[in-house]
Amino acid sequence: MITVRPARSRGHAHHGWLDTWHSFSFADYYDPQEMGWGSLRVLNEDRVAPGAGFPMHGHRDMEILTWILEGALEHQDSLGNGSVITPGEVQRMSAGTGIRHSERNPSPDAPMHLLQIWIEPAQPGLAPGYEQKRLDPAALEGRLCLIASPQGRAGSVTLHQDAEVYAARLDAGASVRHGLGAGRLAYLQVARGALDLNGTALRAGDGAKICDERELRITAGERAELLLFDMAVH
Repeated sequence: MITVRPARSRGHAHHGWLDTWHSFSFADYYDPQEMGWGSLRVLNEDRVAPGAGFPMHGHRDMEILTWILEGALEHQDSLGNGSVITPGEVQRMSAGTGIRHSERNPSPDAPMHLLQIWIEPAQPGLAPGYEQKRLDPAALEGRLCLIASPQGRAGSVTLHQDAEVYAARLDAGASVRHGLGAGRLAYLQVARGALDLNGTALRAGDGAKICDERELRITAGERAELLLFDMAVH
């Protein structure tokens, strides 16, 4: 079964420096029917103005992934990490028992566009941690590239949860397939472009909750970028 989450049905807030869309309940947006899917708790699409960003703030007991679509993100945290994240890199921050961090768009004139993902860990009280990896651009083209997994397989960052996250960039007409095991859920987020998922049309910003589908057949109607989450039933 595929349930579409249309882009325009998401929670939305515009703060001047930040234009943000929430696939699930977050901050001032609350919908009891949209509290997450499996262990996927937050999926925000953010556009941050040049020079702006989130000041130092804290998190606990959450696996936080950042995927940049355009521009760059400057990161600082209470563990002493400082970095700039650009498209083709994946960042994982395990908040665990507590971590503080700040994020900003370091460019004086270019916007930043990103997806920020929160996945609930399998257990609370983990030690905070940070990881950032650059992916081979060729691995993202025309195929599903594993970017996060429990064991950090195939150069992915390590998640403390039974969840795998894939990214792909597809030219128009290109297709990928993904088998979904018994007792698994999936969520597909279209970051850019247009896709067909098992006969269901999706466009940029749309998401799809997926269950009881043995195989996912994804075909791009135009140049597209997507994230795919494969998770144990939570």
